[in-house]
Amino acid sequence: MTDQTDAAACLGAVVGSGEVCGTTAAPLTAQLVAALAAAFVDEVGAQSREVLLGHDRGEAGELVAAFTRGAEARGATVVDLGVCSTDEIRFGSGARNAPAARITASSLTMLRAGAQEIGHDHGLGAIRDRAVGYLAAGPAPVATPGRRREFDLLPDYAAGLRALVGLTGIRPLTVVVDAGRGAAAVTVPYVFGDDVREAAGDPAGGASAAADPAETPRAAALTIVPLFFDQGPDLPPHTIDPADPATLTDLRNAVIQHEADLGLGFDADGGRCVVVDETGCVVPSSAIGAVLARRAIASARIEDPGRDVVVLHDLNVSRFVAETIEAAGAAAVPTSVGGSLMRAELRATGAVFGFGYSGDYYFPQFWCADSGLLAALHVLAELGFQPRPLSALAADAMPYAHSGEISMAVDDLPGVYARVVDAYTGSADFEEIDGLTVIGLTSVDEPFWWFNVRPSRTEPERAPQQQQKQVRPELRLTVEAGTPEVMVRIRDEVLALMPAD
Repeated sequence: MTDQTDAAACLGAVVGSGEVCGTTAAPLTAQLVAALAAAFVDEVGAQSREVLLGHDRGEAGELVAAFTRGAEARGATVVDLGVCSTDEIRFGSGARNAPAARITASSLTMLRAGAQEIGHDHGLGAIRDRAVGYLAAGPAPVATPGRRREFDLLPDYAAGLRALVGLTGIRPLTVVVDAGRGAAAVTVPYVFGDDVREAAGDPAGGASAAADPAETPRAAALTIVPLFFDQGPDLPPHTIDPADPATLTDLRNAVIQHEADLGLGFDADGGRCVVVDETGCVVPSSAIGAVLARRAIASARIEDPGRDVVVLHDLNVSRFVAETIEAAGAAAVPTSVGGSLMRAELRATGAVFGFGYSGDYYFPQFWCADSGLLAALHVLAELGFQPRPLSALAADAMPYAHSGEISMAVDDLPGVYARVVDAYTGSADFEEIDGLTVIGLTSVDEPFWWFNVRPSRTEPERAPQQQQKQVRPELRLTVEAGTPEVMVRIRDEVLALMPAD
């Protein structure tokens, strides 16, 4: 048992404003997870009900057992889904109308029935406070403890995805799929075809990273070239990160090597998808978002020609995204960066689609989940039902010069904002939705430009107080302009206003 004060401190270190996440200094332990699971069951009223539980392929076994133990102690039946992606757990919660949780070695995501969010103002604070007592004294006994059973959700999940995007009739496509040794290694075979083979070899050891496409079976008109579908505790991790080009090297090279029509890369939890065109170039998320937004608007118009259609996007995407949405007769509504914020806005506004610059694509008909695999199916459908290569489609959807997100550590965020305002007063307008957006007052003959500076939302805010003091806050800068020359000029001007390390 743990002292009440110590219990509060331990839980306060891992429960943030919108998530449960451990750090090196404050890891997510089995004791914490068991207490949180018991409190979660109380919060969602899951006594004598089912709670879905999924996890990644990381070292989460002990935490899975701890969650099961804590939930059973409060009378819930834990339905163990095994390895699953983040969108799969949201699908399960929505389709089965059941509370759900997903565990990794350092995080715990919890949902109410119907895939409803649990955030600080929507139950997470209450879960933390109740868990303090359970961590100190153990969960209060119930008359009928819960139990555990296993269930394979993958067939229902795959059928749900395929029902939303039909690929029947597309032209033959060769697709390199990098599963990143993550959840996509399990979900992709179910969606693209049960016989997708595991990758052969390991580039870290000098062997080829991909199987011969001639040896892989076809799923519909798709020839899949698999990368990093292999699993095992002795294999090195393979990260897919849209913000880090180095993690995409194997995918890009394999697309060129196999003369593929495109490549798809999925991050560890399957939530994000990176798309590579036939030349090996990464397709910007804004271009993918513009294409998917246009598809969502068209579908909504078919279902209800007279409805008001809204599409959400965060502030860092290309200006062309809003132009595309508005040209299709819909309203483009900017939102702050963040998955929980996007999902909440989707529910509140009835928007038909939402996406962010980091490569997250949100679908209201899929329980407002951000799904990399559903986004990939839409890309395949868009490409497969017309003759042009992906590079041509991407060029149409990304005509402006965009810097991408530039991260820098700063000590004085207010000071940075003040210098930016002082430098551009009189030559720009200012908006404060998510950080500070500066929009240039340009003439007819001068290309447009804008930039956004905002604090990162992914910093270790849950670390102990002494660790927080050692971490310099990160600022994110995004610049876009009508020409590359103007983009570079504005980018360099803004960077010059930042203090040197």
